[in-house]
Amino acid sequence: MRKPVRRIAVGVAIWLAVSALGCVVLSRDELRRLRDAFETDARIAHRLLSQRAVQHDAVLATLALLQPANTADRSEQRLPSLYSQILGVQRRDPGETWPDAPTREAEAQSKALQRAVLARVDLPAARYQLVLASEPASFAMQIDLHAAVPWSEWPMPPETSKVRLALEHQGQLLVLQPGRIGERGWHFDFRKHLAADSQPFDVVATRQVGWNELPWAEMLAWVVAVGAAVAGLVALGRQRAGRQRAEELLRLGQVGRLNALGELAAGMAHELNQPLTAVLANSQAAQRLLNDDPPDIETARNAMAQAALQGRRAADVVGRLRRAVERPDLSQQLATVALQEAVHNAFYLLEPEFIRGAISPSLVAPPAQVIVRADPVALEQVIYNLLTNALQALEHVPPPERDLVVEVSTHAGSGVLTVTDTGPGVPPEVLPHLFEPFFSTRQNGLGLGLSLCETLAQGMGGTLLAAHHQPRGAAFTLTLPLASP
Repeated sequence: MRKPVRRIAVGVAIWLAVSALGCVVLSRDELRRLRDAFETDARIAHRLLSQRAVQHDAVLATLALLQPANTADRSEQRLPSLYSQILGVQRRDPGETWPDAPTREAEAQSKALQRAVLARVDLPAARYQLVLASEPASFAMQIDLHAAVPWSEWPMPPETSKVRLALEHQGQLLVLQPGRIGERGWHFDFRKHLAADSQPFDVVATRQVGWNELPWAEMLAWVVAVGAAVAGLVALGRQRAGRQRAEELLRLGQVGRLNALGELAAGMAHELNQPLTAVLANSQAAQRLLNDDPPDIETARNAMAQAALQGRRAADVVGRLRRAVERPDLSQQLATVALQEAVHNAFYLLEPEFIRGAISPSLVAPPAQVIVRADPVALEQVIYNLLTNALQALEHVPPPERDLVVEVSTHAGSGVLTVTDTGPGVPPEVLPHLFEPFFSTRQNGLGLGLSLCETLAQGMGGTLLAAHHQPRGAAFTLTLPLASP
């Protein structure tokens, strides 16, 4: 009698344990699914709002490009009829001054930063002003944030969605959709800056999952199924549980890779957004200029030249991402490139980030140019990624302790570029894994940047190494073959 009782007791214990484990896994899967859906919707909303912000920059840039020869020409006043979010456009002609101090201060700041800046932000009223200083006339554009939201493309029904989404700026808040937020349950949060330096609003999304949203029907079905199976499969229970855990880990790994590819696609969309918006704005400007009587051929030609330049920039981005995926042989694309010039180009691209982080990067190089054989676009990608990683590392130390040095030299027939920073550094146990795909020490990191850099370096016949920098920080060394005289 003891053995059957013990077997029943073991079976009941296994049933209870496996049932509880299954319910936990199902609940976690559902929470993970809800989180993924929440983050996807929040990223789409962020992208749509960023596109509108970039569009505002493009409209102002177009106004500055199409400076009217006649001050009586107020063609910019037609913009509110074309864009519902534009409430009005003001222009300061030569010899005039803005009627209010905030706009005057914003114009001075715009002139210093050489881009549009915010003025008179009133988020509770969903209003703000965007000011661009230019010559001979400057422009100020009043924006309605409610009208700026592309509701027709919005990923969530704003009236019924459980996601609360708002814009924040310096303590001000504008709620775009109220959502349903309570005190109990699981909270998901998302916060990200708009992809426009001129309009530094934070997109803040919050989602609460209540107990009633857990998959109770699936969990009940699981408990019943396990109870039925345990009666005849007690001996196979442990093997089955182990197999299920292995399948779950494999599925989680596949989901992680799919998420990484989705983030890569979002990054490509973000990088392509600005040049494509500029192409559209310049093409539309050229079309209007050619339709004028008489047509302004010279200005239209300049606008089309700018569109072509931005198109080539977009093509470079696509080619760079394609090479990252296809891992091509770069040996047929090599050319002579000056390392110092490539570093200066990267410094120029990252100049706003240096200013934002209070960092003054320095270049230590010999007087003569160090010429290497490399693919120019791939080399730019590697240097850009290394500098971006250094900037992210320096965010974790106080501003007075932030140092970023790029050293260019030659050694044994090779050009050597070393990027060192005074950030927290790389733990010794992490160093062997830095260049593995999908390995990242940053939260929400893709783990593709350094792997891509190493692949590009090897494709150019070089190497990329990482080491600890004394007394603190990290050092990344890129070695490429010198060009023949």
